[in-house]
Amino acid sequence: MIPNSNYNPDILTCLANLSSDEVFTPPVLANEILDILPNEIWSNDKIKFLDPGCKSGIFLREITKRLIKGLSKKIPNLQKRINHIFKNQIYAIGITELTALMSRRSLYCSKNPQGKYSITSAFKDIRGNIRYNKVKHKWKNGKCIYCGANETNYQRNDLYESHSYEFIHHNNLEKIFNMKFDVIIGNPPYQLSDGGHSRSASPIYNLFVEKAKQLNPKYLVMIIPARWFVGGKGLDGFRNEMLNDKRIRKIVDYQNSTDVFPGVDIAGGVCYFLWDKDYKGKCEVVNIMSKKNITTTRYMNEFDIFVRNGNAIPIIRKIIEKKENSGKFLNGTVSPRKPFFLPTNYEPKDKGVPCWFIQKIGLKFANKSDVLDSGNYLDKWKLLLPKAPIAGQTDFSKPVGFYYKGNTRIAKPGECCTESWIIASTFKSEKETKFFRSYLFTKIVRFLLLQAVVSQDVTRGNFCFVPDLGEYNRSYTDEYLIKRWNINKNEWSYIDSKISAIEN
Repeated sequence: MIPNSNYNPDILTCLANLSSDEVFTPPVLANEILDILPNEIWSNDKIKFLDPGCKSGIFLREITKRLIKGLSKKIPNLQKRINHIFKNQIYAIGITELTALMSRRSLYCSKNPQGKYSITSAFKDIRGNIRYNKVKHKWKNGKCIYCGANETNYQRNDLYESHSYEFIHHNNLEKIFNMKFDVIIGNPPYQLSDGGHSRSASPIYNLFVEKAKQLNPKYLVMIIPARWFVGGKGLDGFRNEMLNDKRIRKIVDYQNSTDVFPGVDIAGGVCYFLWDKDYKGKCEVVNIMSKKNITTTRYMNEFDIFVRNGNAIPIIRKIIEKKENSGKFLNGTVSPRKPFFLPTNYEPKDKGVPCWFIQKIGLKFANKSDVLDSGNYLDKWKLLLPKAPIAGQTDFSKPVGFYYKGNTRIAKPGECCTESWIIASTFKSEKETKFFRSYLFTKIVRFLLLQAVVSQDVTRGNFCFVPDLGEYNRSYTDEYLIKRWNINKNEWSYIDSKISAIEN
């Protein structure tokens, strides 16, 4: 019999994660996520649950415990109750054959629900309601048309796992079980290699969310990486769709993934959400930082990105209302990636155009014929910013630094740079460039930048909340900006707590 409370030891607390792409859900977290569902569903013997990316079976197990308790009056006989729940209410799709077996073991207490040690007698199918069907990627131009997987990496024979997940590769999802589901819940796989530079990978968790919405359940609950808050690679459309979906009733956001996945470092943190088909309104946002909660209720689409910190929103609003330089922001000034079309791995030359390479190389040269200047940057003074100013920092609940003199460069007219740098802005003089740099170094400006950053890379889009003052004719300090933008003491205290001091 499945016990009514967690037992100790619980084997599902001891599982080692396969990778940061396929993370097992701890029992404590699974129950925290289940708590956001309405309590009355646990006494409803008609509700059907689906986990479309099942790994350990933890959601199935904890849902079953709640149903066993909630249906005790409606179905008094324990064995009949268990059989009813397993046969008619709990369904899953394993992400691999191994995880399907593991999930059956977690739920039925046997990998074969007809086996000697199974706690149910409800099934004639040895799979029960936990299915795994090996499906294939469909390749076009070297990519899978369903998930974007790279053919070179994932075209494998049947002896190897292809990571072709049935839920996002199936054309007619309702035919998998031939029914509609009331609750879809889970912790889907996060990404797959896309064959790009180095360890480049494309997100796939968004595909699980999108497919689940197509099934139109009453409730959808998933825990996913939080990087979609600002979009980026493969996520801009998903971000826009999520921000404008008023059916999202609640989001719980963890800036540090290790708070919920011990030992698993997911850049930008993770979040879980409750999507309610019949709800339309503001979203309750719970932001958890260092075990402290900040709760706000707001429309998610107030800004083009999702601002995770509720305390930051009044500050952003206040500064936007100032309409500095006719409401312009630095995302319209900062250069795109590859400002001179020179890749990071461009080989330094002995002569040619002076060129800034990664910091350990410094100022060398590039062939003049290789330097493309479509942005008209070359003949101006420029402030260069490193592409990844916070490399190695994935926990955004801790103070962030971004920029200081040691990791920025002032490039003279005639100097270019590789992709290791982006150009913050261009100027007519070195003096004006230094004034602009002092503006960028203030804690308030770096705080505004932080609100749009969820990874170590910083691009032009992340400067969407930083006003472009137009003219930079003085040295800037936080004291000056506090007065200019009417930042109050509580707001400044919050800003100060989130941004580390400038390094020398």
